[in-house]
Amino acid sequence: MPSAFQFQCHLVLIFLAASKGETRYLEVRDAAEDDPFLLLSEDLKRELSAGQIYRRSLRCIDMLSIEGQFTFTAEQPQLHCATFFIGEPEELITIHYDFVNIDCQGGDFLKVFDGWILKGEKFPSSLDHPLTTSQRYVDFCESGNIQKSIRSSQNVAMIFFRIQLPGNGFTVTVKKSSNLFPCNVISQTPSGRFTMVIPHQHRNCSFSIIYPVVIKISDLILGHLNGLFLKKPSASCAGVGDFVELLGGAGLDPSKMFPLADLCHSFHGSAQMKIGCDNTVLRMVSSGKHINRVTFEYHQLDLQETETRKENSIEEFCFPSI
Repeated sequence: MPSAFQFQCHLVLIFLAASKGETRYLEVRDAAEDDPFLLLSEDLKRELSAGQIYRRSLRCIDMLSIEGQFTFTAEQPQLHCATFFIGEPEELITIHYDFVNIDCQGGDFLKVFDGWILKGEKFPSSLDHPLTTSQRYVDFCESGNIQKSIRSSQNVAMIFFRIQLPGNGFTVTVKKSSNLFPCNVISQTPSGRFTMVIPHQHRNCSFSIIYPVVIKISDLILGHLNGLFLKKPSASCAGVGDFVELLGGAGLDPSKMFPLADLCHSFHGSAQMKIGCDNTVLRMVSSGKHINRVTFEYHQLDLQETETRKENSIEEFCFPSI
């Protein structure tokens, strides 16, 4: 049986709602009546001809993975609404306000967040994002026309809003642009292959996979040689400056996840790990002194794979959650 977090994170790819408490925090609500992958359909993307703009209305709780123009009009007071945006790993998302008609003085709001929030946990974490938490929020009621376009720092972003008067609403245009050096990424799929490169930048980058997975690192290039070992209380790569760590846990924020292994050594070959946690993160820490690069592939872990070990596998983790 999948855990509550797995269920929540799978649904977050379509439907999330704001909690009744702090409006910046989100929690999952029931969305079982909807097709969970309808809005991520590749068929829809293929059907759009060149230059054609995709348009549709937004639901109170929605998910978008395609460019277009989207309008929300309240039919009744809507107090806890959110729209989540996700692109390919190498894409950034720009949200442009075309039209906004809300009552800021009456308690309405429309905010963009640079990243995702789920039940108070952020992605990217505060440790991995170039902006402070307060800078990651853009409140229309505070900025108005001063900032009509907001671009994300990674392949995910969100808006959340409260509109109390029927008939009020807004229209946004969503566009995507290329990111030459993708850093923080949430994977749209439970399998794939990715190369992360940090070119002489002092930053931390996380690749998040919201599934139990088998992850295989095939190439790791760091600016030094040290060692590869499991993280233990007395051993880590923290003093090295450039390393990759594998994290697992039951939440969205990498800084709150359990460290499973440190990789401090450049190598060409294969290092494989089975991680049965609800969320798996590969995180690269870079001092900025070197060009660091890691190539890895991953696929969803099934029950049969939990019963077998391969000789090149590092110790498995988190299997009770599957």
